[in-house]
Amino acid sequence: MKPSLFLLTSLLLTRTALAQLTPGELTCEHRTNPLGIAETKPRLSWKLSGKGRNLHQTAYQIQAATTPTFAGKSQVWNSQKVASDESVLRPYSGPALTSGQRVYWRVKVWDGSGKEGSWSSPAYWEMGLLQPADWQKAKWVELPVSVNPKAAGPVAMLRKPFSINKKVASARAYATAHGLYELHLNGQRVGEDLLTPGWTVYPKRLQYQVYDITDQLKSGANVIGAMLGEGWYKGALGYEDNSAFYGNNTALLAQLVIQYTDGTTDVIGTDGSWQASTDGPIRKSELYNGEIYDARMERAGWDTPNFTGTNWSAVQVANYPTHTLVSTVSQPVRRQETIKPIRIFKTPSGTLVADFGQNMTGWVRLNVSGPAGTTIKIRHAEVLDKQGEFYTTNLRRAKQELHYTLKGNGTEVYEPRFTFMGFRYVAVDGFPGDLKPDNLAGVVIHTDMPQTGQFDCSNPLVNQLQHNIQWGQKGNFVDVPTDCPQRDERLGWTGDAQAFCRTAGFNRDVAALFTRWLADVAADQRADGAVPFVVPDILNPLGKDAATSAGWGDVATIAPWTIYQLYGDQRILETQYPSMKAYVEYIHKKAGDSYIWKGGSVFGDWLFYKPHMYSHAEPDGYTNNDMIATAFYAYSTDLLRQAATVLGKTDDARQYADLFSKIKTTFQREYITPTGRIASDSQTAYVLALMFNLLPDELRPLAAQHLVDDIKSRKNHLSTGFLGTPYLCQVLSDNGFTDVGYDLLLQESFPSWLYPVKMGATTIWERWDGIRPDSTFQDAGMNSFNHYAYGAIGDWMYRVVSGIEIGKPGYKHVLIQPQPTDRLTYAKSSLKSSYGDIKSGWERKNGQMIVRVSVPANTTATIRLPKADASRVTEGGKALAQGADFRNIKAGQNDLTLEVGSGDYEFSYPTN
Repeated sequence: MKPSLFLLTSLLLTRTALAQLTPGELTCEHRTNPLGIAETKPRLSWKLSGKGRNLHQTAYQIQAATTPTFAGKSQVWNSQKVASDESVLRPYSGPALTSGQRVYWRVKVWDGSGKEGSWSSPAYWEMGLLQPADWQKAKWVELPVSVNPKAAGPVAMLRKPFSINKKVASARAYATAHGLYELHLNGQRVGEDLLTPGWTVYPKRLQYQVYDITDQLKSGANVIGAMLGEGWYKGALGYEDNSAFYGNNTALLAQLVIQYTDGTTDVIGTDGSWQASTDGPIRKSELYNGEIYDARMERAGWDTPNFTGTNWSAVQVANYPTHTLVSTVSQPVRRQETIKPIRIFKTPSGTLVADFGQNMTGWVRLNVSGPAGTTIKIRHAEVLDKQGEFYTTNLRRAKQELHYTLKGNGTEVYEPRFTFMGFRYVAVDGFPGDLKPDNLAGVVIHTDMPQTGQFDCSNPLVNQLQHNIQWGQKGNFVDVPTDCPQRDERLGWTGDAQAFCRTAGFNRDVAALFTRWLADVAADQRADGAVPFVVPDILNPLGKDAATSAGWGDVATIAPWTIYQLYGDQRILETQYPSMKAYVEYIHKKAGDSYIWKGGSVFGDWLFYKPHMYSHAEPDGYTNNDMIATAFYAYSTDLLRQAATVLGKTDDARQYADLFSKIKTTFQREYITPTGRIASDSQTAYVLALMFNLLPDELRPLAAQHLVDDIKSRKNHLSTGFLGTPYLCQVLSDNGFTDVGYDLLLQESFPSWLYPVKMGATTIWERWDGIRPDSTFQDAGMNSFNHYAYGAIGDWMYRVVSGIEIGKPGYKHVLIQPQPTDRLTYAKSSLKSSYGDIKSGWERKNGQMIVRVSVPANTTATIRLPKADASRVTEGGKALAQGADFRNIKAGQNDLTLEVGSGDYEFSYPTN
């Protein structure tokens, strides 16, 4: 019986639909449906999905319109069919965009056989305010300047009534502040963003946020309100108490733009008609010290139309500039999750303590009932001391306290607003009744970076290390990539960021965050090109005798190049290139014709392990500072050369290639012996020279062996600090000593990555020995238990242990090259790249090595199968030779390589 024509047609249509490439996960400038875009030619990206292997795009078409239907004249741009396999960061090329304009866009693609796909679901972006004049009716408003600007005061509340008598089509709120603000409308909070407007180089770059408030408006009376905290602008900053660093008073700038269905528009801005009061419940709120909240002073309904309160007065109009305002580029800080206490107990001295089981960044949500006037004090700490007592000495001057006074009206729920703490433990004083786990919740906050990477292996200690790396990143990526989230510091240390940025890009999507922060690096860079120790720079601001330090200032070259490699974002190189070049030229001028950067390393190999401080007497790990400085001088010069090459700056590329050659020659003459010994004879010395390509080829094996010998002499322990550690294992693998890298990774005794894990760490420590083996503390004044720098080993775990490596920027081509060890039975990782999910993992099972790989659509991969014989490899149960999806199969001395297109693969071969 023949199938009907209808059935045949249905089958063909089904197969065609399955074969189609479908675009999804549309983003604009690394974000999903963003509001407030400032780029005049926003870049658009999409990911492709479909059934089968070798899926790739041969052409695409983008449409942009003013409505999601894309009908008729609503279309503002049609790219037509573009023959290209690019699907990441494609620039909008339509008519010039205007302030506040919303643009819907969609894309379709043609696959490898030329088959046209269907349109994606629409996405959108919305433009910000592109000119200072677009702040049409908004003026800066503030309370009168306080008598003592350095003293913390109450949080101000501001409000403005207005009326709506037409049907609203859409409405936006644009807002920023000197300090931190929280916007309210008709009794509800506007948006979910925290700690807005964030921390930037305020005198040059002050961010504003955009909110869709259409659904919060109502016909008739409305009220817009705001709360103003001190934040980074006016509050205490740094360990030198830089209070009121940017200004003496908090201030607000806000504008509502309301568009009606009849085509008219209303604009309501901050001006002298706004009212303000400091008689609210938040009596003090500081980033370091915490918050004092008196619920008895709550002004119920202050942000609603029917409120009739007293002690409100007119605001003061201020004359601050608007030309420094910039649209928000990165994702906001938001609540991410809540954690319940795992136990509540009393310390030996009787302190009531709750343990959340995880060192985190955020605050405690309190759920309590009790008599009015009862004050509960909550203190925060990362660790307990040797005696099991609540330990806060390492916080230095940061109090990290919450004081909550009950209003006595049933169950009360309290969360702070304009502060955050780094903690695992909280001490609770004055709680009415018995403290139960339901009375407390730990609220975790951080920049809303999408999670992109996962790593897992057969060793539970290494898995806990990966957990600690991820939590260290979450706890320190709170708007700015900080060093720590708990003590009186929490600064954007440039050395920490450059050391960790590549690992950060595995764990989370940090493209937007680093794009924004690197703009602040350039803004805070001195006219002579020096890059400060911290950004924003509150330690040694411009105009003073600021200096830079090797490995810290180099964030200006290392981070842009890293982000370009991770995301294929050439524009970040274009934007940051002047900063990169200015930094290299700063060093060039300092070094002169000697090509040695003398005095360029202020911090050296920060917090390297010094064995002579303890009972044993192995060699010291010290590395000569001038050698460190010169090595980083060479590296930054070479990165600048590579950036110039990518950007087509041929003269610069030639110039900096010549400069690198001269630095390299000088480095070899000054610091390297004919036997491959390097001055200082330290692990970091060998690591930097090998990583930065500063050795003659014939001496590389000798130098690598010297490095290995030093590690072996320490019984497989490292002795590196912030500058040597990030590259240590990678250098070992690059030079044929992956087994020694595993020796270090799997080392459980001090100093090592797993030593803190064995000591109960849930985040990465600042010091290798933050807690000594006898449970005493290494240092009282500088001993953070949530620092991410040493977590840079995560990069090696992804790239070498599981084997995901960049072949072409943005992972357009992927290198899958795991390097297994017999000390693990499996290791696997996944990465959500700009093109889609990459997976690489290996497992030893029943005498077989099994390698599992996923390659996303529109990319290709080179796969290296370690210790594989082509004649004994199967994929999907079939001999490799029978597969039609493999190209350029090559047998090496100890491996087999082959090239593939997209798809899921499972290779198996005997381990012996």
